[in-house]
Amino acid sequence: MDVFAFFEWLDASWLASISKAYGGTFAVVQVFHLLAMLTLGGMVITGDLRLLGVLLKDVPSEVVIDNTQKWINVALVALIASGIFMASAVAIKLYYNSFFWAKMTSLVFGIFFVYAIRRPLLRYDHGSINPWTLRLVAVASMTIWFVVAASGRWIGFS
Repeated sequence: MDVFAFFEWLDASWLASISKAYGGTFAVVQVFHLLAMLTLGGMVITGDLRLLGVLLKDVPSEVVIDNTQKWINVALVALIASGIFMASAVAIKLYYNSFFWAKMTSLVFGIFFVYAIRRPLLRYDHGSINPWTLRLVAVASMTIWFVVAASGRWIGFS
């Protein structure tokens, strides 16, 4: 199945029917999407600012990272589920939107970064990791998630 065929299928799916026919349902799902974005952004910023030594200096960074990671997991599941529902309402339009593809690319990269780089590295005692490595991970993380958010925001303007 090619990508466009998937978007055609999504546009004609029962999800799309619900999202197009019931504006109230779409609005409620959008609220959950926004709450998940706030949760993800808050946890990324909290964890990364702790790695930079700016925030929560009196709490071990391992504790902050472990606790924020739990909420990052929840937020990503909620974002993806609500995002699919919302995308179903305008699937064909999104297929032709370059900012949508920028967001999807950066989102995949962000998820890869969290689970393949950040999480495995920060699983170890942070005192045994070079401080510049911790800083680099924090700055890279905030940059990646900023790109996801910014490109997502521009979807509505294009």
